[in-house]
This record gives sequence, C-alpha cells and structure tokens, in this order.
Amino acid sequence: MYILGLTGSIGMGKTTAARAFKKLGIPVYDADETIHKIMTENIAVVAEIKNIFPEAVKNNRIDRNILGSMVFADSDALKELETILHPRARLLQYKFMRCAAKNGQNVIVLDIPLLFETKGDQFCDAVIVVSAPSFIQRSRVFARSNMTDKKFIEICKRQLSDKEKRKRANYIIPTGLGKSVSLAYIRMIIQDVKTKSGCKWLPGKGVYIETNSTRY
Repeated sequence: MYILGLTGSIGMGKTTAARAFKKLGIPVYDADETIHKIMTENIAVVAEIKNIFPEAVKNNRIDRNILGSMVFADSDALKELETILHPRARLLQYKFMRCAAKNGQNVIVLDIPLLFETKGDQFCDAVIVVSAPSFIQRSRVFARSNMTDKKFIEICKRQLSDKEKRKRANYIIPTGLGKSVSLAYIRMIIQDVKTKSGCKWLPGKGVYIETNSTRY
C-alpha cells in the first residue's frame, strides 16, 4: 500500500484537492475531521479539556470558538491541548490505514495540515503539497468569516512557509490555475504512484505510529 501525505498552508486548496482524491476512488484520512470527531464524541477528552480549560466546556460540550481563543496565542496552552488530542488522532489514523490495507487498497491519502510540522511525513511514502500564489492565498483566506490580519499572521507562524513545503514535496499541485489544472495533476500523481511500491506499510505487519508515550 502506497501512502501519500497531503498538506499545504492555509488557503492553498488542500480541502478541494482531498475531495478530488476521494471522487477518484482514493481513500482519504482527514485529520481535521478526526480532531472534530474526537472533541465531539470522546467523553474522556471532554473531561480532560474541561479540567484544563474549564471556560471552554459548557453543558459537557466543547465550545471550539472559546477553546480556540484560549490557545491561539498561547503556545503552552496549545501544547497541552495537542497532548490530549494528537495521540488519539494518530490511533484513529492508524486504524484507517489498517482498514484500508485490509480492504486491499493500493493507494491512500493522509490529509494532514501540519504534516511536516508534526513529523507525520515520516509515515508517508511521498508527500503532496498544494500551492498557489500568495495573492490568491490571501483572497481565499480573507473570504472566510472572522478572519483578521492578526489571526492570519499567527496561523502562518505555526506553519512552514509555502517555499519550504515545496522544497520538501515529492509532488506539487498548483491550485491557482483553475480546478481543471489541479485535477489533471491529481490524476497524474495517482497514475504515477500506482506503478510504485510503498515501503511504509508492510503487508501482514503494518507500521507503528509513535506518540509521546505509546506505540500502536
């Protein structure tokens, strides 16, 4: 099974690219969706977050807006939150990979915004970076509700630059030339990797994912 990592800076079109892979029959693990599910459905997580960020939990439900405002500019608070969420997310990521392998999938995509920053690329056979000119990125980002210059700058500080991501990429999908161009690149990537053998997932053995204290 060949494992593709999919990443890109905010506003670069990663979500659209992930959707295209799905439409072309490639299973996609969505890290953001997984985190949302954990925070919504995992009672133990709600309790842990309430213990550290009591103002962010109301009626045993996490208010993501309040929680986000509490950790946004506080790196220590963010690390505490990540310590709660990331090990669980990686366990679900592994389960997704194991299920895909069991179902005989030849190619899968791991859609992870901070793939390089969290060293998730070490579990991928190749990494795809979505990229667009900065003026297009800004126009997309500021079309979102509640986006400000300060927030955009803070988000960018946590991410590797687009230039650095492109250097590390095995494949680059340009997303500023129209969806048809991006789709053509995605099709070419799929065709290319189908001729290759992945080395991160060993048949019958799988891979292990290591968190701060646990191996799966």
